[in-house]
Amino acid sequence: MVRDFTTESLSHDPVHGYIPFISGAGLPEGEASEQELIDHPWVQRLRHIHQLQTAWWVFPSAEHMRFQHVLGVMHLGSLTVRAWYDSLAEACRSVPSQAYVESLVRIAGLLHDVGHGPFGHFFDDHYLDQFGLTHEDVGAHIIEQELGDLIRRIRRNPGGRLQPLEELDPRQVAWLIRRPRPGEDETGHPDWLKKLRALFSGIYTVDNMDFVLRDAYMSGYSTRAFDISRLLHYSFFTPRGLTIHARGMPTLINFIETRASLFRTIYFHRTVRAIDIALEEHFSETMQNLFPGNPLEHLEEYRGLTETSFLVDVSRWADSPDDDLRRLGQYWKRIVCREEMWRMACERTMHFHPGQTESTTIFSAPDLVERRIRAELPQPLKSIPLRIDIARHYHRPSGRRPTGRQNYWYDPATEQSHELDDDELFQNLPTSFLIFRIYSRTHEHDRELSTALQKVVGGTHDDTKTNM
Repeated sequence: MVRDFTTESLSHDPVHGYIPFISGAGLPEGEASEQELIDHPWVQRLRHIHQLQTAWWVFPSAEHMRFQHVLGVMHLGSLTVRAWYDSLAEACRSVPSQAYVESLVRIAGLLHDVGHGPFGHFFDDHYLDQFGLTHEDVGAHIIEQELGDLIRRIRRNPGGRLQPLEELDPRQVAWLIRRPRPGEDETGHPDWLKKLRALFSGIYTVDNMDFVLRDAYMSGYSTRAFDISRLLHYSFFTPRGLTIHARGMPTLINFIETRASLFRTIYFHRTVRAIDIALEEHFSETMQNLFPGNPLEHLEEYRGLTETSFLVDVSRWADSPDDDLRRLGQYWKRIVCREEMWRMACERTMHFHPGQTESTTIFSAPDLVERRIRAELPQPLKSIPLRIDIARHYHRPSGRRPTGRQNYWYDPATEQSHELDDDELFQNLPTSFLIFRIYSRTHEHDRELSTALQKVVGGTHDDTKTNM
């Protein structure tokens, strides 16, 4: 069959090359194109939210937005389904057509970040959390209530057309993008859909495979961060779930190590975390003046809330006749110019292996650490401004965390699949790490703060650094 190029367009991407998508030309009446979804204001809004939260203030070339990322995730959705569909059909009963599954995963990939607010996950922690929400909850609501009718009218992707009686279900898209929660009732969802959730909530997902490649490339960390082709080649579905062959394990471990390295060097960079601390100080007060409340109750206003609108609005406050707004505006103006900065005085990195947890260390109680550090400082320094920051990252599965029983590995010797947990293939990888840092307003007292930290935590560390 000759490919119908009249209904297809290409977007060029520095990471994946050409990304094909269905455009509006030549489609039957009543059928929606993928381009209509891509061009929808809810998706175009992601052009104004940085992928790297605040790291773009530190890494000058990492100016990419979540819009480029979601296009990449949509594209990886096609690559994974085309590589793994046959095994999914063998592992489950009553699987829809490959075109249906591919469109479902593509659209979930395109929309998985649609609920994000300014500064990404920072917004989850410092605004959405008060309403018991995450960006995934907001995104699921947008998918079902705002985009549902459009999704139901999409009937094809670059790989094929849905069968005559098939219709995409927005509820399935919304369910795929939300991470599994403890005690969650999965009844009512078909087995094939449960297995597809690993593409969004497992160890290696269409989301994190794209952001590792993209963030590494755009930041200058690496032009080819890991071997995605090999990872796809050695993966497949079994009755237990998404499974990787033992031959692919070294590639998976390399992916996990690369992702952890990105956290250490980019997402958890000392200056990136310092900017987060500065944002945190007045973010709640700023949002009270900027936004009316729960985004689910103010969707129209939320659609207009992006980093672009946020930074423009708060910068204008600097000239406001209102004293409180002027104070906030001047503060944000200093942040934009990188003048309102905390400086890292010292840091401590700890790696945790199986059987070790953060709860067994003093770092599980940062307020206690700060009190003890202040007690060790010379009298004139006991009340100087300080901020304690703890950055945590989980390398790999430990028991049921963080896989949620989404990922397995296949042992060809026994022809058995095993859950990816603390088996012998992962023994050389730490379970997690944390970076404990002390920030102050200047570097004037770095030596005294480092000495105080050493007295408080003693020899319970892997690595200690200061700016001296």
